Amino acid sequence: MARLPRLTLADQPHHVIQRGNNRQSIFLDTEDHERMLALFAENAPRYGVALHAYVLMDNHFHLLATPSTVEGLPKFMQAVGRSYVRWFNDRHGRSGTLWEGRYRSTLIQAERYLLPCMAYIDLNPVRDGVVHEAREYPWSSHNHYAGLRADRLLTPHPLYWTLGNTPFAREAAYADLVHAGVASRDLTLLTDSTLQGWAAGDAAFVEKLQAATPRRVTKARAGRRPQALKLPG
Repeated sequence: MARLPRLTLADQPHHVIQRGNNRQSIFLDTEDHERMLALFAENAPRYGVALHAYVLMDNHFHLLATPSTVEGLPKFMQAVGRSYVRWFNDRHGRSGTLWEGRYRSTLIQAERYLLPCMAYIDLNPVRDGVVHEAREYPWSSHNHYAGLRADRLLTPHPLYWTLGNTPFAREAAYADLVHAGVASRDLTLLTDSTLQGWAAGDAAFVEKLQAATPRRVTKARAGRRPQALKLPG
C-alpha cells in the first residue's frame, strides 16, 4: 500500500514526533540540546511556525506547533533535521542517517486536546523515569509555562491564556494541570494518532477536516468509505 501524504493544514496545531534511527541517542550532551533549540529558534520564524511546546529526550523529541501555511511545518522540519544531522555527525565523528525515517505528526483539535498534549509533552521525562517531576527536566517547555523561566522560543497558544487572568494564575493553573497528569485514553489517543497520522479530535472536528483535504484523516474500515471517527471526548 502506498504511503499516505502527511496530514498538514495551515493554522491548526500539530503534534510532531521525531525519533532517532533504531532508537539511538540523538542528544549526547548539553551542547547537542542547545544546538537543536537554536535551530528551532532560527527556523520557526523563517517558515512561519509558532512553536507552543517541546521536549528533547535522549533518542527522540516532541513538538506542538502551528504552521501559518501548509508548507511551513514540513519545510521547518526538513531544515532543522538536515542542519542538525550535519552538525551532529561532524561534531561526533560519525556519518549516515540519524533519524528513524520521516517525522510523524498529526493535527489535533485545539479545544479538546491542546492542553492535554502540552502536558503529555511535559510529562515524557517523568513517564520515562528520567525525573520525578516535570519541572526537574531542563529540556522541555514546561518551566516556561509554569513560571520558572522565560523561553523566547515559545509562542503560547491562545488557549493557554484562558487558564487565568494574570500570569501567576495561568502559571499556577498550568502547573496543576501537569501535576494532575494526562488521562490514559488521551495518552493513548495522542500517541497513536501521531504515529499513524490520523487526526485527533471529535467527530465534528474530523468531519470538518475531511471536507478541507482530499487526504483521508481517519483510518477507513476495510471495504468501506472513510467516515468520521468517533473519538473519546
